[in-house]
Amino acid sequence: RLVATSPAALEGYLGMSGALAKGALPAATRERIALAVAQINGCAYCLDMHTTDAVAEGEDPRRAIAVATWRESPYFTEAERAALELTDEVTRMGKHGVTDLVWDAAREHFDELEVTNIVMAIVAINIWNRVAVTAHTPAAPLDHS
Repeated sequence: RLVATSPAALEGYLGMSGALAKGALPAATRERIALAVAQINGCAYCLDMHTTDAVAEGEDPRRAIAVATWRESPYFTEAERAALELTDEVTRMGKHGVTDLVWDAAREHFDELEVTNIVMAIVAINIWNRVAVTAHTPAAPLDHS
């Protein structure tokens, strides 16, 4: 609802999301980031949408669910864990920003373009989450047919 009343803002958000979708970051990584951010921010709409999208794109449903407990889950590679830790710190952004330890771990597994795309994906989904949560946007209803 909020972005619909501001077409220019919506166009900008969609442009940013579209550019990220066309970038070098794999769709599975973008969806994993979106799931983690939506869980942190409590965005039911985005969590539902990105879980559905991740599974439709071939993600194992157990891995999609396990993003909520990625630190304890055996399902993620060290590179995926580094991206999820970066996702956590960028999303929670305390007064000290992202720690050197987390930044260095991300740089160990990803090149400069990949780290940039990961950070931009984190920022983008945080924008969408904040709009959806603020507007009380519900998850799509379940089809019980």
